[in-house]
Amino acid sequence: METLFTFISEVGFPIVVSLYLLYRIESKLDILIQSIQNLPPLLKDKPLP
Repeated sequence: METLFTFISEVGFPIVVSLYLLYRIESKLDILIQSIQNLPPLLKDKPLP
């Protein structure tokens, strides 16, 4: 925990918050990318209305 406080004091609070948010959103972006990549085969199997 002390290393976190040291890191915050060295780089600044806004940068630490930005890095934390990027880390959290990374897994959601991976799921989104995977869903988009799986979409073309699903659309290929569906007939047009």
